[in-house]
Amino acid sequence: MRRVIAACVQFCAGPDKSENIERMAPLVAHAAARGADLVLLPEKWNAVADGSALARFAESLENGGETMEALAGWSREHRIRLICGSIAIDQGDRVGNVSIAFGRDGGIVASYTKIHLFDVDVGGISYRESDGTAPGGDAVVADLEGLPVGLTVCYDLRFPELYRELGERGALVLSIPANFTLLTGLAHWEPLLRARAIENQAFVLAAGQHGRPGGGSKPSFGHSMIIDPWGTVLAQAADGDGVIVAELDLDEQAAIRERLPALRHRRVGL
Repeated sequence: MRRVIAACVQFCAGPDKSENIERMAPLVAHAAARGADLVLLPEKWNAVADGSALARFAESLENGGETMEALAGWSREHRIRLICGSIAIDQGDRVGNVSIAFGRDGGIVASYTKIHLFDVDVGGISYRESDGTAPGGDAVVADLEGLPVGLTVCYDLRFPELYRELGERGALVLSIPANFTLLTGLAHWEPLLRARAIENQAFVLAAGQHGRPGGGSKPSFGHSMIIDPWGTVLAQAADGDGVIVAELDLDEQAAIRERLPALRHRRVGL
């Protein structure tokens, strides 16, 4: 049997980056202690800021930083495949909102820069992610010891063509670290997550922030989830910081794809 134990960590980032890293460490350890060997963290869990203010928290893929060092260390210490959620990575005049996958040895396997930036007015609050953040341009599937994981971030969830491309590239698991707003989360979070799982017959890991990340005025939805290729919610987080764990049965996924071969029935020329 081909099975993977996966975990999503739910978190509310505080205003201090070093403290966020310190608070995250026991949550990652708890996920590993519960048997997880694939762990997903939320979007911007180490530092939340608007516009150009995010630049002071940015780190480097090549030269590292305190968050990068912690992530690599947790991967090695717990022998887990770790997807960092996303953190700010220096890209010159702006930063990238980057999801990074680490192998069990602490090495970087793949990185993905968020393509769709959240420039939206919702619930009386204005969000302008493109102020200070540059979009990515490439879909990325991380090969984590033979497990292909499609990397995405938060607002990407609303663009199904990205997930279809990841599926075309072989992704069996879709990774969605997020900081979804409270208002849109109440209406759209679960339906969108389940749709991405069902239409791609893939597992979905969705790790969210909750509360008011960064101590700011913008409330986040939380409700981290793990969903199977049939659209069944295998695990959902309660309110607050915490860890959810579920078993991903890859043989059952293959059986679902065989019994209901929708992916083979696509008429791509239309």
